[in-house]
Amino acid sequence: MSKPETPLQSLVAAGTKLWLDSVDPDEIARNRAWGATGATSNPIIVGDIIKQGRYDDQIVRLLEQGLDDDAIAWQLTDDLVRQAQEVFLPVWEATDGDDGYVSFELDPLLEDPARHVSDAEKTRRYIELGKRWSQGHKNRMIKVPATHGGLGALEELAAAGVTLNVTLIFSERQFRYARSAIYMGSLRRPSRKHFKSVYSIFVSRLDVYTEKHVPQLPPRSQGQVGIVNAKRIWRENQEFWADHHLHLKQEMIFASTGTKKPSDPPWKYVEAFAGSDIETNPPATNLAVQESGRFFQRHVDQMPPTEVLCDIDMLVDVQQMERVLMDEGIKKFADPQKTLLAQIAEKRRQLHPAGAR
Repeated sequence: MSKPETPLQSLVAAGTKLWLDSVDPDEIARNRAWGATGATSNPIIVGDIIKQGRYDDQIVRLLEQGLDDDAIAWQLTDDLVRQAQEVFLPVWEATDGDDGYVSFELDPLLEDPARHVSDAEKTRRYIELGKRWSQGHKNRMIKVPATHGGLGALEELAAAGVTLNVTLIFSERQFRYARSAIYMGSLRRPSRKHFKSVYSIFVSRLDVYTEKHVPQLPPRSQGQVGIVNAKRIWRENQEFWADHHLHLKQEMIFASTGTKKPSDPPWKYVEAFAGSDIETNPPATNLAVQESGRFFQRHVDQMPPTEVLCDIDMLVDVQQMERVLMDEGIKKFADPQKTLLAQIAEKRRQLHPAGAR
């Protein structure tokens, strides 16, 4: 391999798969040139594109077909994910299915507390939607949250051959449940040659939590909880799958890698996990890293000093942290879909007033 010429090239050379937390076609093109090999979607991304007016022509056509706001939202999401899949399909082919994926998020409104959907019904719907939106796609991952309803769907989806990205993971407990369910589902497949799963562990949100809820954590350890938690889960994942000798890697996605604290350098989390598995970075983070001039080496298996680990283990109640972050995460999961639907309703009034409803 030739010597890396840019910071993001050095990140990839260190062993990280660089994915983009966006399916904006412009960002996909720019980040693909920088070395990105995959992407993820969510309603915020789709909503931003709609707000900019870049999909007005497509929206008009869908309105003229008589589609309601919900159907339009999913049609646009599907179109954007398909475009991104085309960009990354050569990666998927070159790696025989180990990279080059685009994640498709299932209906976040299933988790809306105001809808009072039972866990059993959520599980049923996730299975139904996961099979529907994955059908016929080589390099599409189906994103399922690590809620009670989402976790309940994983074994059946894995058994059905669906490639899964489990999201909203904050704790080892969630990870272990998800991994075990997917593993059991994989055993029900006729073959595991094309079996691929990833587990999105959120990082920066944990450090936001401890700043607010664990002020007694010493300064040396504040801002390290997300890193320590993710690295411990990464190591456990490495050890679990090492004995199974699978054709494809079952990997962690280090997500929520954009820094939230102004005093933190934008490459804080990017550097911490350099060297293995997948980083899904926001466009702004990749841009800041690329402009930083900072080159990266493997850090993913390097832990902070022992005293920092002791601080965290003594002072952070992991169960309470998971409960709080899941409550916040579910709200952040559902609210953007509501916003997206409201944006489409507004476009309906602007672009096709005769068909407004």
